[in-house]
Amino acid sequence: MPNLYTLEAHVDIQALRYFLTVCQEGTMSRAAEVLHITQPTLSRQISNLERELGSQLLIRHSRSVEPTEKGQYLLRRAIEIVGLADKTR
Repeated sequence: MPNLYTLEAHVDIQALRYFLTVCQEGTMSRAAEVLHITQPTLSRQISNLERELGSQLLIRHSRSVEPTEKGQYLLRRAIEIVGLADKTR
């Protein structure tokens, strides 16, 4: 089973970008607009990320989302990883 705290799973940068945008925007629909993808596609990508890591990353409310404790951990790591990836471009 993957371990979120050591990221022993294959997670692509695009999935991390999607996760970051969802956390920044606070809703799936707003994040989907920013990313220029459909909301169902974004929801599916986030669900795939959660399945890949074996952890729930977001608490889904009726009109918003917020990161779980593990989601907050991933958020901090994702900011670092995406930042490093952007610097290598």
